[in-house]
Amino acid sequence: MSISFVGKVAIVTGAGNGLGKSHALELARRGAKVVVNDLGGARDGSGGSLSTAEQVVAEIEAAGGEAMANGANVTDYAQVESMVHAARERWGSVDILVNNAGILRDKSFAKMSLEDFKLVLDVHLMGTVNCTKAVWEIMREQQYGRIVMTTSSSGLYGNFGQSNYGAAKTAVVGFMNTLCMEGEKYGIRVNCLSPTASTRMTEDVIPDSKALELLTPESVTAGLIALVAEESPNRMILCAGAGGYACTRIYETDGIYLPPEQQTGENVLQNLDAILDGEGQQEFVGGFNQTIKFVQKAAESLGVKLG
Repeated sequence: MSISFVGKVAIVTGAGNGLGKSHALELARRGAKVVVNDLGGARDGSGGSLSTAEQVVAEIEAAGGEAMANGANVTDYAQVESMVHAARERWGSVDILVNNAGILRDKSFAKMSLEDFKLVLDVHLMGTVNCTKAVWEIMREQQYGRIVMTTSSSGLYGNFGQSNYGAAKTAVVGFMNTLCMEGEKYGIRVNCLSPTASTRMTEDVIPDSKALELLTPESVTAGLIALVAEESPNRMILCAGAGGYACTRIYETDGIYLPPEQQTGENVLQNLDAILDGEGQQEFVGGFNQTIKFVQKAAESLGVKLG
């Protein structure tokens, strides 16, 4: 099986450096026409210049591909809409969206300003929402779309000093969990990529130079390519780094039932071991499945016959 994107149009945000650049180059190498979006700011989101995006476009064109640079700020919906319009004007469609743009404003929560908390959420979460909203109706109408949200182990598992970043990166997983259901009948598949790579976003976090050599952006891009392929999965959190690929899943334990007279905080605490027991745990698709499980447990215990 060979993955080709000939005839497809892709938008990659934050594509001037690091992972985004690697994603854009590989999509173009495989035949996609690519919008290389980058505000051109520093790691903390300050400043801006189109030059990094233009350099990536030059690389793509030198290799025989097609690309266009775009400096839209993903937090500004009007700018994002204009970017999508430009892509359609030139190439007729948008088939792939890679939400990769991001910034860091790391500090412990006690020392972090609300402004820095909100700014990181605006870029990672609302930037992803804005770009997805701008292409959603296009993909619904053409009955085809591939969208990737970029999450992080800092959101999935936590990381000291990154409460803002972690909150945003968990939020995009929740966003995916709903969109993958809403888009499925329209041929839209939505997934998350949880990368770890040697980029300017991680240069202070991973001091070991040998480890950084292993954490190539290209190894993560291989996972990205799988998530936007025609044969891609739907609703997957793919973790990728240093040639390793894994899947994160959210499971719910089977849990317990307490009758009305025992439904107290004290009894919940006393039964934590049974609540935490992993036997019979499930991965739910859709929040209502949890409600169904709890109601069924209660009905069975009380002898209530459900309609």
